[in-house]
Amino acid sequence: MKDGRVAVGNTEMDYVSFGRGKKKLVVLPGLSDGLATVKGKARILSLPYRKFLQDYTVYLFSRKKEMPGGYTIEDMAEDQARAMRNLGIDQACLLGVSEGGMICQALAVYHPETAEKLILAVTAPNANSVVKEAVSGWIDMAKRGDHTALMVDTAEKMYSERYLQRNRWFFPLLARFTKPSDYDRFLKNAYAILDFDLRDELNKISCPTLILAGSDDQTVGTGAASELNEGITGSELFVYEGLGHGAFEEAKDFYDRIFAFCNR
Repeated sequence: MKDGRVAVGNTEMDYVSFGRGKKKLVVLPGLSDGLATVKGKARILSLPYRKFLQDYTVYLFSRKKEMPGGYTIEDMAEDQARAMRNLGIDQACLLGVSEGGMICQALAVYHPETAEKLILAVTAPNANSVVKEAVSGWIDMAKRGDHTALMVDTAEKMYSERYLQRNRWFFPLLARFTKPSDYDRFLKNAYAILDFDLRDELNKISCPTLILAGSDDQTVGTGAASELNEGITGSELFVYEGLGHGAFEEAKDFYDRIFAFCNR
C-alpha cells in the first residue's frame, strides 16, 4: 500500500494505491474530498477493493492541493489526465463517484485514451435542479461554518431511511471530529459542480460504460442515471431499488458488479 503525491503543474495531488496487478483501476471520489483528502487512508480505503488486489493496482486520487478560483470539472479532468501521465498510467478502468463521476465523464470525452472502461456511480451529466438545490444548500452551510448541519443534511440526502434509522444519531457526533480548518477546498469543488453540463458531449464517450444508481437519489435526482444511459451509446444501467446516493456504501454487491464489469 502506498500514500503518494504526484506533481500537477505548480502543485501536487495526493493519492493512495494498493494491489499488485498489471491492470489499473483509477477511482475519483465525490464532493467529500473537499473536506478530507485520501492522504493517510490507504488501508481503510482498500477494504471495498479486496477482490481487485491480485489482478489490479487501484489508485484513489484527491483533487490537487492548490485549486484556483473558477476551477471547473473540465479543469479537474485535465489535471487528472496529467497526474495519470506523470505516474505512467496510460489507460485504466475509471470509477467516478458523484462529483468524481462528473470528472470521469470529462476524462472520457476529452481524454478518451485514458479510459479503458468507465463506471459512473450515483452521478449526473449536469447540475440539474436536484443537484443545484442540494449543493447550494451545502454551500450556504459551509459559508456560515455550520458543520453539524452540513453533515446531517448530507446524510439525509444520501442514505436510505432504513440506514438512517440505525445511524442517524452518529452524524452530529461525527461532525464534532471532522470540521476542517476552512472550507475553501469544499467550496471550490461545490461551485465546480454547479457549473457542470456535459449533456451535449456524452455521445463522444466510446468506451464500455456501466452506470450505477439508486432509485431514490436525493442528491443528483432520480432521472440523472437514465439521462446518462440515453446519452452514452451502448452503456449499461443498473439501479438499486430503495437506495439513494449512498448506494456505494449500502449495496453489498456494489464493488462485485464493478469487478465483474472490469473483468468482462
